Amino acid sequence: MEVVAVDIGGTHARFAIAEVEGGRVVHMDEPVTQKTAEHGSLQLAWQGFAAMAGRPLPRAAAIAVASPINPDLIKLTNNPWIIRPPLIRERLEVDDWTLINDFGAVGHAVAQLPDEHFIHVCGPDAPLPDRGSLTVCGPGTGLGVAQVFRTGERYHVIETEGGHMDFAPLDGIEDALLKRLRKTFTRVSVERVCSGPGIKAIYETLAEIEDKSIRQIDDKTIWTLAFEGKDSLASAALDRFCLALGATAGDLALAHGPRGVVIAGGLGLRLKDHLLNSGFGQRFVSKGRFQTLMNAIPVKLITHPQPGLYGAAAAFAQEHM
Repeated sequence: MEVVAVDIGGTHARFAIAEVEGGRVVHMDEPVTQKTAEHGSLQLAWQGFAAMAGRPLPRAAAIAVASPINPDLIKLTNNPWIIRPPLIRERLEVDDWTLINDFGAVGHAVAQLPDEHFIHVCGPDAPLPDRGSLTVCGPGTGLGVAQVFRTGERYHVIETEGGHMDFAPLDGIEDALLKRLRKTFTRVSVERVCSGPGIKAIYETLAEIEDKSIRQIDDKTIWTLAFEGKDSLASAALDRFCLALGATAGDLALAHGPRGVVIAGGLGLRLKDHLLNSGFGQRFVSKGRFQTLMNAIPVKLITHPQPGLYGAAAAFAQEHM
């Protein structure tokens, strides 16, 4: 059976036609990415994808959205689109559809993808266990969090909004970062730090500490400078970002009690080389009396280029097949 998989984030909407069978994804075509700012709604972006596909679309949709799922009206967290689930059948011209939180979809991808789609970050260098709980988290436009509970051949995905828990500073630099963010936000969540836009506040905090004039540049420029290694302040901000992400992933692991952790998100793959050579692992395990427990948790990075799309199709397969 064919299904149109859709992954809607804060910046991009990705589309692909996938083939599902027996509750699993067996094939997925090359994805098409559209900017959400260039379309007024999901329906218009869907029609744009149909025009590019050059063929009638399957009458089935698997839609992952960066927002909590509401049965009547969905306002995306970092995207101006509004989705009305009761109108999906009519407006997208589909017979069957699945609607899932974007990181819930990534959870399905984690549950179904083979071991070769994961690389080791820290902890025991062993495959993810096929039984017990897994924490899935990752930075993109926001900070996504989900939980996967495996029982051998079967699994359950629990969608969460763990990215909106409170940010807890662990040193003087993060104290200064929190103070800076509180000037703008009455409540500072970890998403304000551990997400793509979060690096701007880190960069500006470091500039203030170093008594350097703050360049008025956006977060995308800072990420480019950091990955290129051409700006020492941007490189330092990247290092601090990895520290904060490690601490956050460790906190989530304590809350979920998992037997494995997977880092994903739109920035996941771009961070690959930096996570492996940063203080991420040290911050992950530095949980006081629970350090021994944390050292026993394998932490992986998912390397599939489109886990949200793959996972949306996997969620459809689980629900309808």
